[in-house]
Amino acid sequence: MTESTIKVALLGAGTVGSQVAKALTEDSEELSRRIGAVPELIGIAVRSLDAERDYQADPGLYTTDAETLIDGADVVIELTGGMEPARTRILRALEQGKHVVSGNKALLAAHGAELHRAAAENGAQLSYEAAVAGAIPILRPLRDSLAGDRVTRVLGIMNGTTNFMLDAMDSTGAQFDDALTEAQNLGYAEADPTADVDGLDAAAKAAIVASLAFHSEFTIDDVHCQGIRDITADDVAAAAEDGYVIKLLSVCELDGDGVNIRVNPTLIPRSHPLASVRDAYNAVFVESRDAGELMFYGPGAGGAPTASAVLGDFVSLARRSVLGGPGVPDSSYAGLKATSLSNVVSRYTVGLRVRDKLGVLAAIANVFAEHGVSIQTMHQTKHREKEDVEGDHATIRIVTHKTSDESLRSTIDELSSLSTVYDVTSVIQVEG
Repeated sequence: MTESTIKVALLGAGTVGSQVAKALTEDSEELSRRIGAVPELIGIAVRSLDAERDYQADPGLYTTDAETLIDGADVVIELTGGMEPARTRILRALEQGKHVVSGNKALLAAHGAELHRAAAENGAQLSYEAAVAGAIPILRPLRDSLAGDRVTRVLGIMNGTTNFMLDAMDSTGAQFDDALTEAQNLGYAEADPTADVDGLDAAAKAAIVASLAFHSEFTIDDVHCQGIRDITADDVAAAAEDGYVIKLLSVCELDGDGVNIRVNPTLIPRSHPLASVRDAYNAVFVESRDAGELMFYGPGAGGAPTASAVLGDFVSLARRSVLGGPGVPDSSYAGLKATSLSNVVSRYTVGLRVRDKLGVLAAIANVFAEHGVSIQTMHQTKHREKEDVEGDHATIRIVTHKTSDESLRSTIDELSSLSTVYDVTSVIQVEG
């Protein structure tokens, strides 16, 4: 690395990559003042040289030869996404001692430990603030600002698409499919929304957050994941009636000698700070021993917001390099393991569609009692004739006191076998 120039290789020129290219090109002078050296964008690796882009840089910068571009750089910014060739390219850079900035949550959630080891062995810095919650600074506060504290729990809304959908269902009464269509029309959801609505995107972010918060190595395979496909307008309306809102929460919390990491739809009181997070925004709520409760809020996606996080990482590691300081190492000394979902203790709401006849409620209450699950409230929310069942039926909604997930699941299994229970329509965790 020269004294006056930092050569930057940018991999990817999509929505975020184009914004990063624009900033490196048009804000070079300002970035130079902050870094203490001139950032020189030496090339942009793309799949197609002829593709249409949100920002068109100098045509001579675009190349399909990412490997040669990496070899000539001081810093590599990877914004291509996916597992391969992103993993191989990042390892190529790190093994040459080149610093890397990435926003690739899926890759980091699967191979973060491998990439961190490569960085440590070669004196390189690996930074990835943009991988979680877009523009919201959450990873560096967990890694740096709270390094002297003891984080006990992190919960948050880490996927803007599902938050937009659930907010639309809450505020307008929309059905799931209608909310999804609107999210796709507005560009919040992809044509294939699987990663969002099935919770996989949030699960990858939860694994990254848990690794930093609890100084241990976790992957997406350690995350218990449930999406929002089964959430209905009836569920959302019933939650509102009881003073709750449904959010897809990512939760990482100390659980004895381990950490429980999960993503699932959750009822939270409307008085909770996370309940007010609307549209496609994200928010992360951190609880720690000394600092207490902290909340980080802001846009969780989008080209410019995510580019802000990428450039923040870039300026930070570039400034450190200019001054000759070492990179920030990965901290996994604690070695905590992921715990089973059966250990989780919480309240739950259970929806049942049952035969409307004498003794049904007593039989249901007895099943809960047999499994040691205490009922807080039980009420009938609907009562109507339905063509696909014989006779009248009722829809029952039950809220439990705190119980283990294991006890709750065994209760649900037995309820499902009762001849008077047509369906278990929903099982949703209750927070707070």
